[in-house]
Amino acid sequence: MKSNLYFLAAIAVMLLSFAAQSHVQRVFRAYAQKPSARGIYGAQLARELLYKNGLSLPVQPVAGELTDHFDPRSQTVGLSEAVFHSDSVAALAVAAHEIGHVLQYQEDYRPMKWRSAILPAANLGSRIGPFLVFGGLLLSLLVSWSGNAGYYLAMAGVILYAAVLLFQLITLPVEFNASRRGLQMLTDGAYLTDDELPGAKKMLRAAALTYVLAALGSLVTVLRFLSIAQSSRRR
Repeated sequence: MKSNLYFLAAIAVMLLSFAAQSHVQRVFRAYAQKPSARGIYGAQLARELLYKNGLSLPVQPVAGELTDHFDPRSQTVGLSEAVFHSDSVAALAVAAHEIGHVLQYQEDYRPMKWRSAILPAANLGSRIGPFLVFGGLLLSLLVSWSGNAGYYLAMAGVILYAAVLLFQLITLPVEFNASRRGLQMLTDGAYLTDDELPGAKKMLRAAALTYVLAALGSLVTVLRFLSIAQSSRRR
């Protein structure tokens, strides 16, 4: 019964996440149609904000929609075509957000360092954790002499996958802080008018919701895997 509840919760979160992603795209496209009064392009804004903070990093266009990112390894800022070449309210909000990540890195913002540290374990957990959980369940069901080996195998998968949850939780303050920094830079530099700032905030809030739902989805998955692991324990 409990496993079924976790399964239904996982489906609900998945549907909510899909709705949130669709909402982000709708909001972005809406404000991508609203040119900013300042008339500065996303790439120009990113470079100007870097210069104001005493930094000189490459700002490059990348393919795709909402693929904007800062790569600490290569020290580059990647902006999607819709942001790089656009002077829209949405483009400036996204570009400022990514520079917020750059400033986090430069200032050794602790949650960003923690997220980078947990990333290898999260990648491993997302790939191997589910196989161990269901492998442990099958072992306990099909091999009568396995004792609690299936349970221990499944629990190892739960622990590994918990790194994904930890990564998602640490991502929340990283993303929220980058948005706050970005909005502050937009305000301080008067890059957006008072009428345009609410649109930028709406854009970044919509994006933040997707990270919240990703963390919630990981929590539900960990609880579901834990329930499966408990069911594989021989009593």
